[in-house]
Amino acid sequence: MHWIALRWSLETDAPDAPQLPTPEALGWWALEYTPHVTWQDEALMLEVSACERLWGGRLQLMRQLVAANPAPDVRMLGAQGATSLIALARLRLFERNEDRPKDMPAGLPLDTLTAAHPHLDLLARLGCRTWGDVAALPRGGLTRRFGTELRAALDTAWGLRPEGHDWLTLPDVFEQKLELPALAETAPELMWSANRLLSALQIWLRARQRGARALELQWTLDLKRFNGVNLPPHQQLAVRTAEPTQDLAHLRRLLSEKLALTTLAAPASWLKLRTLETDPWAGASTSFLPEDNRKGDKLHEMVERLSVRLGADQVVVPLAQADHRPERQQRWRPALQKEKTPAPDKARKDAASQPDAIYPPWLLPEPLRLEMDGERPCYCGPLRKLVGPQRVEAGWWGGEEDGGQPAMRDYYVAESPEAGLVWIFRERPATRFSSGEVRWYLQGFYA
Repeated sequence: MHWIALRWSLETDAPDAPQLPTPEALGWWALEYTPHVTWQDEALMLEVSACERLWGGRLQLMRQLVAANPAPDVRMLGAQGATSLIALARLRLFERNEDRPKDMPAGLPLDTLTAAHPHLDLLARLGCRTWGDVAALPRGGLTRRFGTELRAALDTAWGLRPEGHDWLTLPDVFEQKLELPALAETAPELMWSANRLLSALQIWLRARQRGARALELQWTLDLKRFNGVNLPPHQQLAVRTAEPTQDLAHLRRLLSEKLALTTLAAPASWLKLRTLETDPWAGASTSFLPEDNRKGDKLHEMVERLSVRLGADQVVVPLAQADHRPERQQRWRPALQKEKTPAPDKARKDAASQPDAIYPPWLLPEPLRLEMDGERPCYCGPLRKLVGPQRVEAGWWGGEEDGGQPAMRDYYVAESPEAGLVWIFRERPATRFSSGEVRWYLQGFYA
């Protein structure tokens, strides 16, 4: 057996001091190096005898642990030992800047053994200063006088008794709760404590090889009634991303933008973060091609931030549609809204291909009805038809929700004396969908 004991030492308790991830998150981080991880008193204990060779030996493993410190702004102390109690005792000596004794474990000071803490005064009066002094006492008398716990700890330290621990495991779903250091009066004040939960989330995502798609931040209200109105016990907000991510900075920005637009119904006392949706993590691109490794923020991250800041309906993206009607071949939807897959029968109805169409690069929002000079349509002068007609019959399968009346049109490319090439169409006469009058419309420009 070989144990490593780790402890993070905060130099100050000031409000601006670096934040440590939660104890559970620190344990999840250690599970990346060994499956045998547990908390023992103030230290995180790792049993590495079965896996240390996979990391290049004990010294190399310690170097990797220090280099991968999950709280890089906080000093991490480490010590090793043949048993968990020896490793913990050596860690306590290291923290006090004391040298380890030559005789291990007999020479260890008695105050480094947790089981001896309730009896230190009495043992000192008996002349016991080290582990070896207590171990030399008669077994039966020691047990009757001080109980079985002290004797069992000494047997464990000398390897005479097997160690039993509750090993940490990685949960399937991330969910952690945290008490706020002070009541939060406004939503942005929650961000300071939320950063600690986000750090724990990042450790969980890396250990699980998952990427976050949707998170929920929930806070507990400290009042049940405010201004004569009954309040719910909790408030919450959700954060969603277009692609799975482990980027703590991106999640922090999204959550900060959401909180800036949120109003607390009452002061908050507890905070909880949980995952709503995660996907397998594919990792980052390692391609040598420059287009595969662009610098700066990703496009979807910028879109998500703007959608949170300006409102989901203010950031839209075009969506192509299978339809012969030009004004129906594209529609706009919120960038973060998921598109539903159309039903098979509707997809067959909407399926359209127009290989012979010559479409202009600029379409009007609504077709503009043209004035007539006899039988010739006019736009900045009489139009001269160059190409056409291209006949379109579409929209017969739906009602108002599918774009209104069916379209029965003949399209032409025409030339205007002043506007250049334009795209026009006429409603086909002699049908029940149009009157006897021939009407011409301007649809788009080629300039």
